[in-house]
Amino acid sequence: MAESNPTYSYITYGARVSAESVVLLLEHALDSMRQSDERPTPVCIWGLHGIGKTELVRDLARERGCAFVYIAPAQFEEMGDLLGMPQITRDPASSEVTHFVAPEWVPRHPGPGILLLDDVNRADDRILRGIMQLFQNYELVSWTLPQQWLIVCTANPDGGDYSVTTLDEAMLTRMLHVTMEFDAQAWARWAERNDVDPRGINFVLTYPELVNGRRTTPRSLVQFFNSLRPLDDLRNHLGLVRLLGDAALDAETTQAFLSFVHLHLDRLPTPAEILETEDFNAVARRLDRLVHDGDTKRLDILSVVVTRLNNYLLTRSADPTEAELANLQRFLLLDLLPNDLRLAMAQELTQSKRPGLLKLYAVPDVGQLLLRKM
Repeated sequence: MAESNPTYSYITYGARVSAESVVLLLEHALDSMRQSDERPTPVCIWGLHGIGKTELVRDLARERGCAFVYIAPAQFEEMGDLLGMPQITRDPASSEVTHFVAPEWVPRHPGPGILLLDDVNRADDRILRGIMQLFQNYELVSWTLPQQWLIVCTANPDGGDYSVTTLDEAMLTRMLHVTMEFDAQAWARWAERNDVDPRGINFVLTYPELVNGRRTTPRSLVQFFNSLRPLDDLRNHLGLVRLLGDAALDAETTQAFLSFVHLHLDRLPTPAEILETEDFNAVARRLDRLVHDGDTKRLDILSVVVTRLNNYLLTRSADPTEAELANLQRFLLLDLLPNDLRLAMAQELTQSKRPGLLKLYAVPDVGQLLLRKM
């Protein structure tokens, strides 16, 4: 059994922020690029493995309607993979000359577009020296990146057990840097939009401290949750659940998930169940049984349900229907919901300024609570 990940003095650059702040930085770079003929400074996103750096850039390109080209410089074995191959031609004076033919992956058309150099510091030093000119001038000896293209790199931290090449100051100063860290709330919003198994979302929100192991990463967790999707009742398949967990995650994470299932926390009501039910009292009784664990009131479970409900409401395009709004009001007024959690939930929903959610001000008890805090 592998040991848990030891603590390293990881070396990264730029502010340590959540994925949502990284998106904000990249969107600013793309907007600035469209407003100016000047080449934008390349952006380097640092972070531990498996936290979704690559997927974040790819998803942003798709959402913004940008062209997207992906390369992994660590796979380049010779400079020809970067520069292209030499070709002999004749110039007008009939003398032979050699020029380079750009590699197939090089973008040919004007953007907007994003060229992603994934895990850039896993390339060897020779390839990195070749990339420096690209960062500086957006061109190499054989080709020039078209207008309206942004260069983005991802990199793993130095100073640990990653097999990376240390970037010198000349290369570092040619980029803007940001370090992406895992944030359970931001991940949960992403997971809600991307149809991750709801039991997995509940687990991560309940045990966010587990998402920092050698093998337990956001990426491996999503792989694990996807493998559970065909299993309706996890308690009937605990042996398979353990096998799948051990195949993807650290041992302690697998054990925590089995405990999560044993405590019936995988059966927390989903946002859709809460909002769409025709028998809200039945959902409330189910939630009450889960929250009251013996003599202990599991406020962490309530926090998970509130977070998921807010994310669900704020990430979908439609406002709640009248029936959904009525169930939302019933949820907000549940006796088992602490006043501070009730207020935080209502504040987040109304601060979105969405017309359907602003109707919460009309609920006497909720409206008075909000107005007292304004």
